Amino acid sequence: MSAFAYRDGELHAEGVALSAIAARFGTPCYVYSRAELEGAWRAFDAAFEGLPHLVCYAMKANSNLAILDLYARLGSGFDIVSGGELARVIAAGGDPGKVVFSGVGKTDAEMAQALEAGILCFNVESEGELDRLADVAARLGRRAPVSFRVNPDVDPKTHPYIATGLKESKFGVAFDDAPRLYRKAARSPHVAVHGLDIHIGSQITDLAPYRESASKVLDLVDRLRADGIALAHIDLGGGLGIRYRDEAPVPLPEYAAMLRGLFAGRPERLLFEPGRRLVGGAGVLLTRVLYLKPGAAKSFAIVDAAMNDLMRPALYDAWHPVDPVRPRAGGERLWEIVGPVCESGDFLARDRRLALAPGDLLAVGAAGAYAMAMSSNYNTRTRACEVLVDDSRMQLVRRRERCEELFALENRLP
Repeated sequence: MSAFAYRDGELHAEGVALSAIAARFGTPCYVYSRAELEGAWRAFDAAFEGLPHLVCYAMKANSNLAILDLYARLGSGFDIVSGGELARVIAAGGDPGKVVFSGVGKTDAEMAQALEAGILCFNVESEGELDRLADVAARLGRRAPVSFRVNPDVDPKTHPYIATGLKESKFGVAFDDAPRLYRKAARSPHVAVHGLDIHIGSQITDLAPYRESASKVLDLVDRLRADGIALAHIDLGGGLGIRYRDEAPVPLPEYAAMLRGLFAGRPERLLFEPGRRLVGGAGVLLTRVLYLKPGAAKSFAIVDAAMNDLMRPALYDAWHPVDPVRPRAGGERLWEIVGPVCESGDFLARDRRLALAPGDLLAVGAAGAYAMAMSSNYNTRTRACEVLVDDSRMQLVRRRERCEELFALENRLP
């Protein structure tokens, strides 16, 4: 059951009315449910009970320190894609020894930072990166723990912008090149081969691509073992989808049962990198209607949140549910929910049948993932604040920016 539900005609986050949050902290405002965040992580972890495994939260989905802190307390690992994200993990009390470092463009400085922190593994995504990492490790007198992110050329049947396991993707090394690269890494005195990594995409709602890619991985792992290269872990990535509109997400028990059938009894520990699946449904974007512009062709509801606050609709034409905090009776019509940003692409939702008046509060749902994390200051707009609800308590976990902070690092001409 969702933590966001109507009580006495008003939408609540757990035990707190969203109108009370708006009154205290203003809008736009991201609101997260601790119960939803914690429940999602525990359910994912429990699904693989009995199999050696580590859940590494893909923090690019939402990197707020409070969420990282919560997951670190639960024993989570973290999947990072930058040195900045590693700094966030450490600041939140996370264990660097449970961090896997993904991404196609790691710099020397980031590699050194991660080596000195003692991360679990680098997910290497090119031969050039392997050579660079070996050089950095040699300069530091360390051995870098590595796995290769292998591209299995499997179609995840998702949006092309978030499909990452096809041949044309920038991510990972080609499947056919992997044996040679593993042999090269095994010969290097400055890297230590630990595992193998795949990640085929995001918002995947079909079990078949996971089965196909996992089967290909097992064949490769066994080939490597025959070559004398034994792996300590297999990282199966993330990408499990959630429900935004009418999707049918893969049930976690079915996903776990499929993997148990393939991996039970094997010596390798399994790593997972869920992001959206853990946090997507745990947040809403709270926004207020500023003006209504009814028209013959289109009717626009102009709200105080914009594409700089929630980029997904403009970037992917993504669909998010939009619900009134206090529904009105009668007077419904189709509205375009748009923001103040000076772009025609600035919309949060299209063709939503709602009864609205200026001043009404709206909750844009399924906004816990790739929402605040992708926000910007376009049009010199301060980013939204973030609030975490825990039962009947609300805590500000990121204050709203002040306008003068947006240009504090800039200088006028002399």
